[in-house]
Amino acid sequence: MQGSSSKRLLASIHDVGPGSEAAVDRLVATFERHLGGLNFAMLVVPDHWGRHPLAGNAAFARKLRDWSDAGVEMFVHGWFHRDSADHSGVAALKARHMTASEGEFLGLSADEAARRMRDGKSLVEEIIGREAAGFIAPAWLYGQGAMTALRASGFALAEDHLRVWIPETGLTLSRSPVITWASRTRARTASSLAVARLARSTFHPLRDVRLAVHPGDVSKQSIIDSIEATLAAFTARRQAGRYSDLLR
Repeated sequence: MQGSSSKRLLASIHDVGPGSEAAVDRLVATFERHLGGLNFAMLVVPDHWGRHPLAGNAAFARKLRDWSDAGVEMFVHGWFHRDSADHSGVAALKARHMTASEGEFLGLSADEAARRMRDGKSLVEEIIGREAAGFIAPAWLYGQGAMTALRASGFALAEDHLRVWIPETGLTLSRSPVITWASRTRARTASSLAVARLARSTFHPLRDVRLAVHPGDVSKQSIIDSIEATLAAFTARRQAGRYSDLLR
């Protein structure tokens, strides 16, 4: 499904919550400067690692509501974000190599995944006063239970590393790799910088370019510089769009 033929940049800030507030504020300022406003998405974690709950934090809830009122699309991003499941086979490889205990929805049963989706949706929507834009699993990792729960979740949109789709029907709305950065190790940082540099010269033919940043990105100036260069490269050729545009 192609929808509009105009080219879009879909930008998002992940892991938004009270514990990442200062870093998120810095990333918001960077996005505003390059995108010309609050036309991007936030992925909100209801209780990051069980240490930073949204519930009861009135000041941060007001901040989320203000951002949402100003146009930021709010996605539910798991519940804890932390993966505490025991994995085997392919799931174990994904958990070990694609994330550092962050793939919360990789090993959940359908019932538990549905409960966390439902609770996250209710909490975020109560805070922002409107429907959440969709659900995106932490680290973009979905196990079989999560996929089963997602189909009946009522969320309008979901995404992984390679596509955006409608959960209820499975219809793919957009295909493109996500440009993102890694700050956990020097090797991962170097690799993500190289991929972003390559994307800046090769992704322009794509209809939709997706770009995702994380609070940890602000810890390294090299990553901040790469984010700035990547935003500048793509905003010179396309408009900042909204995920909801894909539904039209």
